[in-house]
Amino acid sequence: MDAGTIGRGHGLIANGRRFARGSGVLARLMAPGLEKVLARIDAGLESGTIRGVLPDGSRCVLGGRAPGFECEVRLTSWNALVRLATSGSVGWYQAWVAGEWSSPDPVPLFALFMQHAGRLGDTARAKGPFRLALKVAHLFNRNSAAGARRNIAAHYDLGNDFYRQWLDATMSYSSALGVGTGGLEAAQQRKIAAMAARVPGAGTVLEIGCGWGALAAHLAARGAAVDAISLSDEQLAWARAHHAGPRFLKQDYRATAGQYDAIVSVEMVEAIGRENWPAFMDCLARNLKPGGKAALQFISLRDDLFEAYAASADFIQAYIFPGGLLIRTSEFRRLAEQRGLDWRDQEDFGQDYGETLALWRAGFERAVAERRLPPGFDDSFVALWRYYLMYCEGGFRGGGIDVHQVTLVKGEI
Repeated sequence: MDAGTIGRGHGLIANGRRFARGSGVLARLMAPGLEKVLARIDAGLESGTIRGVLPDGSRCVLGGRAPGFECEVRLTSWNALVRLATSGSVGWYQAWVAGEWSSPDPVPLFALFMQHAGRLGDTARAKGPFRLALKVAHLFNRNSAAGARRNIAAHYDLGNDFYRQWLDATMSYSSALGVGTGGLEAAQQRKIAAMAARVPGAGTVLEIGCGWGALAAHLAARGAAVDAISLSDEQLAWARAHHAGPRFLKQDYRATAGQYDAIVSVEMVEAIGRENWPAFMDCLARNLKPGGKAALQFISLRDDLFEAYAASADFIQAYIFPGGLLIRTSEFRRLAEQRGLDWRDQEDFGQDYGETLALWRAGFERAVAERRLPPGFDDSFVALWRYYLMYCEGGFRGGGIDVHQVTLVKGEI
């Protein structure tokens, strides 16, 4: 291992260290009230079951009122509940890393909490000074021009040699469509074709957030002149090396100034933050010709959960996508329509994302077991990435998070 490969991915881990944590002292002070946390979780579960083993060896059952997700959890320290109660999903991850809880399969647990997020209220959200600390820490990740480049690099510039070990041959890092029919690569090609079908006959296309270039290449192969932009040096290098048709540019969407028949963007808007949603819609309205179409694929959080989510920072924002925020569909649509962009033909396929994540995790675990990860990714990073894939899968399976494709049409002058 050379010096240049040591500690790859540790920018994400170090980023999370700014965020709130429960403490052993606090656990001892709060211990008498921890049974109330379990009681609140039990009361909030309409369906599904958590079978738990507590630190003293006793067993408990939470929920069990109706069929649903079945979960097993072993607490080895009461501090795990303190972290959950004070720092929410960030604290629950930190407890998992610390060995304070374990499960043979955490995915159903994450799904159960997402499914009942409305009923559980703030039981598993950061509170008080911990919530404020998470919010303040998240402000350091705002997507200014410089911040956006830094945030994108933290995640996507982990390296093409890392991502290609567990993504499919298209290097698609977004939800596939119709997973279960023909394998992951076929489902990713189906997603790409569905996006292209939303902008038929486009002669000129702008792709915002082009990833490794598969959609841009597909559109170019159909005869379109494609400008594909990204802030990731690693992704652009791969795209230029593997796809000859499109023009791949390192460029911020806010700096675009052209006229295109169509714009496409796949799961890029989640990276920009709520404060930049108007600027993104301005970009679409500014760069589309009259009558032009924009095809978007984006990830949303249920409307009734959004404000509480946006008021703090969760595990994903703290450790995985600095500066990111899921989309509130109603608000996003309103911003589009205010700019003369007609919202059409929305398709929702969140359960496909759960299946996509399960296949990614299987590929990642094979790469780990076969020692195919590039040098520099140590056990702490592997644990973080494994948890991330499970956490996201549970969110989609629980139904509170969804993924969509939609077409926006700019009115004729």
